[in-house]
Amino acid sequence: MVRLNQSSNPRSIVVLSSGTDWGTRAAGQRRSSGAESSMPRRQPGKIKALQRTLEVLRLAIERKRWNEARYALSRARAITNALPAHMAPQERERLTTLRKKYAARNTPVAQSARQAKAVPARRAGGKKPAPKTSAKKRPTSKGAAQKPKSKPMPVRELGDRLINRTSLGYDPLDQP
Repeated sequence: MVRLNQSSNPRSIVVLSSGTDWGTRAAGQRRSSGAESSMPRRQPGKIKALQRTLEVLRLAIERKRWNEARYALSRARAITNALPAHMAPQERERLTTLRKKYAARNTPVAQSARQAKAVPARRAGGKKPAPKTSAKKRPTSKGAAQKPKSKPMPVRELGDRLINRTSLGYDPLDQP
């Protein structure tokens, strides 16, 4: 489909496609991954970069910055692929554990662990809870302002309602 652009230049034409080429058109707008970033040339530099990336990844997972963690994961994967298989076994092990942590971020197990952590531990010297009073209620200073709880109002049965069409300006139903 072709339509004329609404600009002042009469020769400019905008071509609207059906969306089949969106993958190539939006290539420049895609989310960048860590694999595109620069890579050190020598192996000691690659190991150092991998260690730094793993530290960034660990911090991102701890602070729940999932986009940053995804970027660091892809960067770490690119660096480990560039290294020989026998090099940096400790870093590879750390990467697998961090990858598992990242993969388990939205699972029910992770959420229940988060809820268990949310309850703070009580200190030994903290405040003691007040003893419970007897069943008798003490009068409060706002006693007059408080209303006793009453039952909710029952819903009225409205039944069949007839609409007076003549009062609304319509013709009555009786006359044809």
